[in-house]
Amino acid sequence: MNKKYAYLFADGQAEGTGKMKDLLGGKGAGLAEMTNAGLPVPPGFTITTEACTAYYAAEEKFPEGMLDEARAALARVEQATGKMFGGAENPLLVSVRSGAKFSMPGMMDTVLNLGLNDETREALARLTGNEPFSYDAYRRFIQLFGKIVLGIDSEKFDHKFDEHKKRLGVTEDTQVGAEDLSLLIQDYKAIVKKATGKDFPTDPRKQLELAIKAVFASWNGRRARDYRRIHKISDSLGTAVNVQAME
Repeated sequence: MNKKYAYLFADGQAEGTGKMKDLLGGKGAGLAEMTNAGLPVPPGFTITTEACTAYYAAEEKFPEGMLDEARAALARVEQATGKMFGGAENPLLVSVRSGAKFSMPGMMDTVLNLGLNDETREALARLTGNEPFSYDAYRRFIQLFGKIVLGIDSEKFDHKFDEHKKRLGVTEDTQVGAEDLSLLIQDYKAIVKKATGKDFPTDPRKQLELAIKAVFASWNGRRARDYRRIHKISDSLGTAVNVQAME
């Protein structure tokens, strides 16, 4: 029998339970428990710790069927929210968070507002009626994704933002308007291209795939390994990945 790698929580029902910390990690088990208890939890799904250990056993390749399960769960999240991942009208944005069996505060990685690109940024501007906010969310996402997923030094983005503020004669981030934020985003994309040799990934599904890999990778990051050694936590447990609608 094939293993199940993605556990949905949506519409007041979760496929997992609070007793499944080994499989869903502490955070995923908690989300399942709260969903089943009827609490207002934004919908999402948890990719299991077994997927993480299988990923490393296969020399950093996703286990067969995992991505298909994740895509099916994501479609259910779209139904639950009435939003579409990558949609140009009412886009679904998600967070991607780690979640091991034992809490490891600050040791592993999180990506927020995943799903933003040029089209979904425009939709966010229309939905909020706030163009500067949409640009600021997008530039923050590029920086966070660049740092966590692509391994780019965050200071490169900070320095570029400082250059723009200096040119404009302002000191606060909030003093930078939509037009200049738009130019800043192009500069951020250029930083990504220079650092990686590739364009910033604008396909939300590709963003999600890369973010899941980044969370798996953070399990074996130096900080996480050192933390586990100090706290006597086994390296073999792996981390779950929680993908949840942003609200």
